[in-house]
Amino acid sequence: MALFGKADLYRGALQMTNPIVDLIGDRTGRIVPIYGQSEKAGISTWKLAGWVENALERCKARGLLDPVPGGVLAKHGLIDRTAALWGIHLPDSILAKEEARRRLAFDELLRVQLVLVGRKRAFERDSRGIKHVVDGQLVPRFLQALPFPLTGAQQRVIGEISVDLAGPHPMHRLLQGDVGSGKTVVAVNAMLMAVQGKHQGALMAPTEVLAEQHFVGVSRLLAGLQVPDPDNLFGDRPLRVELLTGRVTGEKRRAVLAELAAGTIDIVIGTHALIQEGVQFNSLGVVVIDEQHRFGVEQRAALSQKGSDASTPDVLVMTATPIPRTAAMTVYGDLDVSVLDELPPGRTPIVTKWAAGPLLEQTMWADVCDAVAAGQQAYVVCPMIEESDKMEVASAEKIFADLGRGELKKLRLGLLHGRMNSVEKEETMNAFRDRKLDVLVATTVIEVGVDVPNATIMVVLDADRFGIAQLHQLRGRVGRGAIASKCWLQTKDLEVSSPRVDALVDSTDGFYLAEVDLELRGEGTLMNSAQKGRSDLKIASLRRDRDLIDIARESAFEIVDADPTLSGHVGLRDELELLLSPEDEEFLFKN
Repeated sequence: MALFGKADLYRGALQMTNPIVDLIGDRTGRIVPIYGQSEKAGISTWKLAGWVENALERCKARGLLDPVPGGVLAKHGLIDRTAALWGIHLPDSILAKEEARRRLAFDELLRVQLVLVGRKRAFERDSRGIKHVVDGQLVPRFLQALPFPLTGAQQRVIGEISVDLAGPHPMHRLLQGDVGSGKTVVAVNAMLMAVQGKHQGALMAPTEVLAEQHFVGVSRLLAGLQVPDPDNLFGDRPLRVELLTGRVTGEKRRAVLAELAAGTIDIVIGTHALIQEGVQFNSLGVVVIDEQHRFGVEQRAALSQKGSDASTPDVLVMTATPIPRTAAMTVYGDLDVSVLDELPPGRTPIVTKWAAGPLLEQTMWADVCDAVAAGQQAYVVCPMIEESDKMEVASAEKIFADLGRGELKKLRLGLLHGRMNSVEKEETMNAFRDRKLDVLVATTVIEVGVDVPNATIMVVLDADRFGIAQLHQLRGRVGRGAIASKCWLQTKDLEVSSPRVDALVDSTDGFYLAEVDLELRGEGTLMNSAQKGRSDLKIASLRRDRDLIDIARESAFEIVDADPTLSGHVGLRDELELLLSPEDEEFLFKN
């Protein structure tokens, strides 16, 4: 028996007055489960354990259906469902408990992968793609004209995309690449494959600043390229790249829309303006969506729906926020995934330092002044726009004013944040690009797409208020030129830096940092709106069960390819309907 109560000393001996007595019987000397209990409801873990054991005993007579094919279990060394349920509730050993957990985690991951793979195969089956000309002359001329060699990763990914574009099904591919890994060249190459087959390419970016920078960069890459034109006296014409954003209005906008519809614009780069009513393409062949996580699923789909009724354009979505491979296979499991895991040679290193305390902060501001004295520029990033009574964190407006009177009073400062209108933002950014400003004090509005090679130093204030991915993206705004760059991460805690700051100081590898982020934050949820901490996976973990995700995905392809409607796997189909609601499935694709 077990006794529960307060032990007191009485006449030299311990005693309990009115203890609670629990007859534990055979529940000692072996592994026992611990369930959630409620004193108010009168439900204890012992009662629940008894009910579960009774239920399992009653199931012995009729047996339990195992919906996973025996061949899959044997191939991957997984125990059957009955053994797993007994092993998770009443294990004979720690090994038996782990084997049971592993099998049930596999079941959970398999259900998710069956939904993702089923959606992927249905998309391929129901959509008619464009068989692009992948052996034309335009792409080789573009690659030969590049002033730098492609990395091995770029060559590999271009090959993967070429195979997709030559096939009968529309491409639906995610391109992951760290800051500076060369995603733009890969995207331009894909759009040129459409152009050389007399189709058009479109690139959609989330902000006007990023769209305009893409327009300048892509135009520079494609300068001098000619495309065949039978209506032209010389048989060809210069390749046309145009910009379409909210700032393109009036006669210019009408001209761009008319030429898009006529097919005389080969590649268009823009923002949400590309998916507005009235935008029509002559023959949209390849769609590229940059920083895809900043668009909703409906917005991403709207651009691909601008293609003709007869065929679906190929879609390449890009992100500079690396995602752990196992998470990518789950969150983006309906897409093929390509990874640029190699940086071009000559990329200047970024040294990251932690500033805690007045002495290091003096060194930090001295570094900014030294960089400006050497003809370079700097960013100062704040987590908020204006001061808050509730949060003691740096605000851009206050820091801008304080620095102008204090540490950086001799320098030319500019302010940039999300509440400024587009004209004010553009004027400030142009002044910074033209070196009329030495230091840009900003919020995270500069996180994506700001490209000023002369900016070589960044200060992030209250860095422990940012996530790893955001800090890594911010840091990528420096180190874009030929001069070695530096990033200072300032925190108010003088004794202990946060694990996020430690990770940024230790590494500039975005994929490594993504794995660290997954460990620190947890995987979040796949099928509801929460984003941080607790997972809605009951047993499986994207961190712990990486090998099981591979196995589950491989098994899902085998099952769906052999039985697309799961008519021969009724048990699996019933479990999917029971355990994954239509709302869960829809959120899985929208998340």
